[in-house]
Amino acid sequence: MLYFAYGALLDPERLEPVAPTAEFRFIAHLPETKLTFPNPDGVPSVEPAPGNTVWGAVFAVDGEEGKAIARAEAKEGRLPRTDFRAVDRAGRKYEVVTFTSRTETAPSPNDTGHVPDPVYMRQVVKGARHWNLPTGWVAGLEDLGEDALI
Repeated sequence: MLYFAYGALLDPERLEPVAPTAEFRFIAHLPETKLTFPNPDGVPSVEPAPGNTVWGAVFAVDGEEGKAIARAEAKEGRLPRTDFRAVDRAGRKYEVVTFTSRTETAPSPNDTGHVPDPVYMRQVVKGARHWNLPTGWVAGLEDLGEDALI
């Protein structure tokens, strides 16, 4: 399977114990998607949102390691989704598995979500830098971790 990582598992030091043979394939984005913080723990999720995009890294993983990633993501409150398509820098589209929050209820229109966890966001930034995600994206992640603003 192709796994789209946008959270702490972007950090190779976090991914390696979970999926030691995961093979980095390429960086990509989820078009028409935004990063959200729907839960009080400050861990990110993604949701469809016109005019937005979320950058991450795509890894090839085998079935057992895919299950291990699913367990690690579940510990952070996310479940697998297969309805997102990742787009690489050349514009090619790929079916990927990514993980989103278990939150069932949509926030009210005036709710901006919860505050990002700065420790968690440092790991996300570390992984984003490692994989050379777009500079503007990394800077935005850094702002989230430092300013705790959405």
